[in-house]
Amino acid sequence: MNPLLAASSAVNPSNGVDDDKLSDYVPGSRDLSVSRAPSAVASEDIKERHINTAPHTPEPEEDDGEDELGDDEELDEDDMVSSAVKMTPSATRRQVEASAKKAANAERKAQVAEIGRHRTAIEKAKFADSMKRFNYLLGQTELFQHFIDLKRQREPEFAAMLDEQMSKTSKKGKSKADDHRHRKSEKEEDEELLQEGEEEDEAYVFEESPAYVKGGKMRDYQVQGLNWMASLHHNGINGILADEMGLGKTLQTISFLGHLKFHQGTPGPHLIVVPKSTLDNWHREVNKWVPGFKTLVMQGTKEERLELINKRILTQDFNILITSYEMCMREKSTLKKFSWEYIIIDEAHRIKNVDSLLSQIIRTFVSRGRLLITGTPLQNNLQELWALLNFILPDVFSSSEDFDAWFKTKDESDPDAVVKQLHKVLRPFLLRRVKADVEHSLLPKKEINLYVGMTEMQRKWYKMLLEKDIDAVNGVTGKKEGKTRLLNIVMQLRKCCNHPYLFDGAEPGPPFTTDEHLIDNAGKMMILDKLLKSMKAKGSRVLIFSQMSRVLDILEDYCQFRGHQYCRIDGNTAHEDRIAAIDDYNAPGSEKFVFLLTTRAGGLGINLVTADIVVLFDSDWNPQADLQAMDRAHRIGQTKQVYVFRFITQDAVEERILERATQKLKLDQLVIQEGRAQQAQKAGQNKEELLDMIQHGAEKIINSSTSMLIDDDIDAIILRGEERTAELNAKYQGLDLDALNNFRSESLVNQWEGEDYTAKRKNMIWIEPAKRERKGNYSIDQYYRDNMKVGGPKVEKPKVVRPPKQVHINDFQFFPPRLVELQNREYDAHLKSQNYVVPAREAEADETPEQIEKERQEEQERINNAEPLTEEEVAEKDALIGDGFPDWQRRHFLAFIKSLERYGREALDKVALEVPDKTEEDVREYADVFFERYTELKDAEKYMDRITAGEAKLREQADKIEALHKKVKSYNFPMQELKIQYGQNKGKSYSDEEDRFLLVRMHHHGIDRDDCYELIKRDIGEWPLFRFDWFFKSRTPDELRRRGATLLLCIMKDKPEDDADFKPKGKGSKKRPIDELKNGPGSRDTTPSAVGSKSGSKKKKV
Repeated sequence: MNPLLAASSAVNPSNGVDDDKLSDYVPGSRDLSVSRAPSAVASEDIKERHINTAPHTPEPEEDDGEDELGDDEELDEDDMVSSAVKMTPSATRRQVEASAKKAANAERKAQVAEIGRHRTAIEKAKFADSMKRFNYLLGQTELFQHFIDLKRQREPEFAAMLDEQMSKTSKKGKSKADDHRHRKSEKEEDEELLQEGEEEDEAYVFEESPAYVKGGKMRDYQVQGLNWMASLHHNGINGILADEMGLGKTLQTISFLGHLKFHQGTPGPHLIVVPKSTLDNWHREVNKWVPGFKTLVMQGTKEERLELINKRILTQDFNILITSYEMCMREKSTLKKFSWEYIIIDEAHRIKNVDSLLSQIIRTFVSRGRLLITGTPLQNNLQELWALLNFILPDVFSSSEDFDAWFKTKDESDPDAVVKQLHKVLRPFLLRRVKADVEHSLLPKKEINLYVGMTEMQRKWYKMLLEKDIDAVNGVTGKKEGKTRLLNIVMQLRKCCNHPYLFDGAEPGPPFTTDEHLIDNAGKMMILDKLLKSMKAKGSRVLIFSQMSRVLDILEDYCQFRGHQYCRIDGNTAHEDRIAAIDDYNAPGSEKFVFLLTTRAGGLGINLVTADIVVLFDSDWNPQADLQAMDRAHRIGQTKQVYVFRFITQDAVEERILERATQKLKLDQLVIQEGRAQQAQKAGQNKEELLDMIQHGAEKIINSSTSMLIDDDIDAIILRGEERTAELNAKYQGLDLDALNNFRSESLVNQWEGEDYTAKRKNMIWIEPAKRERKGNYSIDQYYRDNMKVGGPKVEKPKVVRPPKQVHINDFQFFPPRLVELQNREYDAHLKSQNYVVPAREAEADETPEQIEKERQEEQERINNAEPLTEEEVAEKDALIGDGFPDWQRRHFLAFIKSLERYGREALDKVALEVPDKTEEDVREYADVFFERYTELKDAEKYMDRITAGEAKLREQADKIEALHKKVKSYNFPMQELKIQYGQNKGKSYSDEEDRFLLVRMHHHGIDRDDCYELIKRDIGEWPLFRFDWFFKSRTPDELRRRGATLLLCIMKDKPEDDADFKPKGKGSKKRPIDELKNGPGSRDTTPSAVGSKSGSKKKKV
């Protein structure tokens, strides 16, 4: 409805417009006793405004001023020919352009209308699904009744909706019971049979691979996964598909979308958000398995995306849209326009942080269903679990506080009950299978840790790194910088374990050559060289993973040196090059032997089953990242035994990293089984672990002289690695969750380099730097020089007299000028006693040598005439030191200036709180002197400008607070009546209700509070009026702050008209002082602002 029409109707009811149908109708003060609830038409109007996040503003009709024909007029052929002859070429061109623009506008209107119709259908389907969902969940377990009851108490609208549904169900049952005594007609019986058929509708069940899946046959467990997702959809439930990596989650998801299209008649649109590295893989998989879909990948430059949006997306020429996390955030405005059938997120652990930008953006998208895919096992961090459950069922798991409170209560009363409660929560939504249980054709992978030694160069650099920061190695660090300092040491030691050439200056050269030294100077390279020779002879193909791209540079040089053909992917590899490398390696008969990948960039969503050997050149901090890397080869389609070789430098930091990773992996497995919340580790524990890693083997490397290099046969190294791997796994195998949480490495607590330290404390470990080897200091020349007295006696240099002790004077300490004079005289007398000669300074651009010499002579004359201070002057100097502020340092001064800028010179009590180590009395004493003598400061003008600007902001803030107070208090019911004069540019984002609410809550909390807009953000989420206002609820505190500033600006512009004693003044008139504003009368609530402004302009003319 036109807002002007609505406004006029509200003023003049005789227009025949029903006031109750106006969504923006504001009741008068006389009508407030009567409830004026908006009618269904108004409610539908509000609903459409909030549902359609991209409302269409109709374009004004084009009128070029020369086309006199109406749109509905028709011309015969002769008239058209004659008019064409009369029209000029420019007029013809304008007419064609106008026609094209009208066609484009019509097409755009049709697109918006279609999007709106689809959104309405989605909203209706979502409402029906919600009823199914609550009925299904309440039938599963009483646990969901707890969360639904909490939501009923908090949200009256939700309670009313649920009661209405329950009453309908009970009425149906009652009517069936009442009707059993009378005979039904044929029509009534047919209708009842049809209704029962609809109510007894069951989910579609597949017994074998569906016919629409064309790329091959699905395995039995994949068909079960498809049935599970179809059942969820039937019951209005969203889910988490958490099968282990390599079990075909992509295929199961695609087959489910095929079920929606071919069996449910819902081809889309669907949105799939995936990591950038898997975009092309998802596109290929969709086309391979279910080729009937129109699939679109949104990526590329800004211009390419814009063309794609205009030609394919807005025209809805697609069924499935695949995009990356980054593109999803960049093109959020486009994606928010659509109502999606399903939103599917691959690697769903990316949204486990509810405060992340991606998580917040995707939550604003409208969809009927949501599906999360993750190969990483869910951890029992309650906040992360709630974030995932809140995403798939926001209407059930709406409060994280309720979720935490439920489990904490259970944990305190009965810890064993938490296991059952957690599994009850997850069972309806989560499906996880592991390869060992379902994929019997896939041989289990064999993981072997290969322990390698250090070369002499590695040992030299490792020793240098330890001795460079020996205090930190021995644990002598502060609390704040300690952890960062230790992390840096650990990273440097890990680089040394990989290859010393990662450090500048380590590689011999120039000239730099690719030779045997590349292999001989790193223990891992020596083992890798032996391993690749053996595996190449056996016909295997190898994947090599490393965290560091610079390690891949070295491995690339090695492959070229040895003649191994290779491919490479790291974080900087372009998307097209990534696809080409994977295709090249997987091609039939490919001669590529090695694939070099970084763990994070190449460990997600890539299928490399043509390789059967995985080498982890170094381990990731997160063991799940290493598991993802292994599963690039160990997945469906692998026909060989997969071997995983993890390189570990023994007696070094990497051994401890591996132990921590193994412990964490076992802990992750037990946590989800026992159902306990993970305890956040303290920073001190992390620091202690880092220190443990650094100290491991450090003493042996620094002080031992024996060789650490392992030069055995590769088979012997692998055999010994199998034994040590089994020992490591056995150490953690029998431990429960509590034992793992409190577990400390036995080799640290009980043994150190073969010696038992059970009875000794860990903090008694102290690593000494290596002893320097003494060089011969016997000199024949010195011997004869000393004995024969060659060269004459040694002349002693005269002792230098130290200058007198003086106070260092800073301008902000405001010492008396007399003190400066006395200290200068004292210092000149000292220079005179030393026969000091003043040197000539360098001349400036416009100075002559004569001027420089004259200046030097004057200074020299002053020194020559200087006399020492008398006893009275020395006593005076000591007394003057106490007249200044010697204990005020620069940090105190800067804090004082900053506080004055923030609070003003009238609030010295608040300023004193911001100045460290100073009392209010100290600050007041300093302030008195400061404002008297601030002109003596070097940057006095700059400091006073800052203080003056800050006080101006305070006055402006006070004006805003006063204006806001008057504005709100001038209405009896400001939430309904408050009017805002927007001016010409109101903007289209916020409604009047939202703006009124924002102003009222700003007045309630106080705009001078730092957390004002965080509190308003919380109020919006709890206010029933905005329960479905997703735009308003999704605003961040910063966005609310910007909107609040805009509204305050409107109020400030309207402020003079709100005062009764306001008289319009001409241009250039001064603003009234703040005291006059504070003492002025309240605003007028009877005269509309617009009318007041018009009358003011008329008086001005007169």
